Amino acid sequence: MPRADFYLIDKPRFREQPLLLVCELARRAYAAQQPTLILTRDFEQAEALDELLWDFDPDAYIPHQLAGDDDDAHTAVLIVPPGIDTPDRPLLINLRESCPDGRFERVLEVVAADPDERTGSRERWREYQQRGFQLAKFDM
Repeated sequence: MPRADFYLIDKPRFREQPLLLVCELARRAYAAQQPTLILTRDFEQAEALDELLWDFDPDAYIPHQLAGDDDDAHTAVLIVPPGIDTPDRPLLINLRESCPDGRFERVLEVVAADPDERTGSRERWREYQQRGFQLAKFDM
């Protein structure tokens, strides 16, 4: 059964920089040897995340790149802006406003502290529920 985990941002450092939580989740995925797709809302967010993955922890190296070139299949973490098609992977981190399509075992939803974000996440929660996903929620 596929799983959807919702990470609700609460701690001050994640409130200030929500993409830090995405970096933490990508680091965990890489440590667990889980090839990961990160679906971003737009190209600017993809670029910001690309930069942050280099800088957020001087001791962590997470092989990553923006999707769309020949090395995609060999890169552990692919950052996917809208409009770029990539093969499915078992783990997906979703930053978009809609539930992703495709075949994956687990999706991580990162939800900002903003009330509008919470409303959108409730709609996605219901959609995953209707699709038969196992659901969990974590306050971060």
